[in-house]
Amino acid sequence: MVILLVVFLFQFGMSCSCLAFSTEQQENVLYSSWGTMDGDARKTLEQHMDCCGLIDSPEKRDEFSMDASLCTAACKVKGICFKCGDLLLQDGGEALKILGGVGLFFSFSELLGVWLVLCYRNQKDSQTGHDAF
Repeated sequence: MVILLVVFLFQFGMSCSCLAFSTEQQENVLYSSWGTMDGDARKTLEQHMDCCGLIDSPEKRDEFSMDASLCTAACKVKGICFKCGDLLLQDGGEALKILGGVGLFFSFSELLGVWLVLCYRNQKDSQTGHDAF
C-alpha cells in the first residue's frame, strides 16, 4: 500500500509537470538539444520532417540562416519550407498534453486502489474457519 501511494505521488507529479510545461520551456529544450546535435543529425531530422532550420527568432537569426542555407530537405526544392522548431513545438505540445492527461487518469486510479486497500484489507474470508484470525 505504501509503494502504491509513492507511485501515485510520483506519477501525479510527472503528469502535472507535463501539463504545466510551457511553450517557452519547450523552446529552451529545443534550443539546447539543437545546439548539441551535429550537422549530420540536423540534416537527417530536416530530411525526415521535411523542414529547414529550427526557429527564426531575432536573437538566433544568424544561426537560422546558416541552418536554412545548409538544408537539404525536399521542401527546399519546392520553395516552401516549414521551420523544424514550429513542427516540433506543435507535436511536442500535443504529446505532453496527452501524456499528462493519461498519467493523471492512471494516477487517480492508483489512488482508488489505495482507498480500496484501506477499506478491505482487514476483512475476514467467510470460507475459512472463524478461528483463523
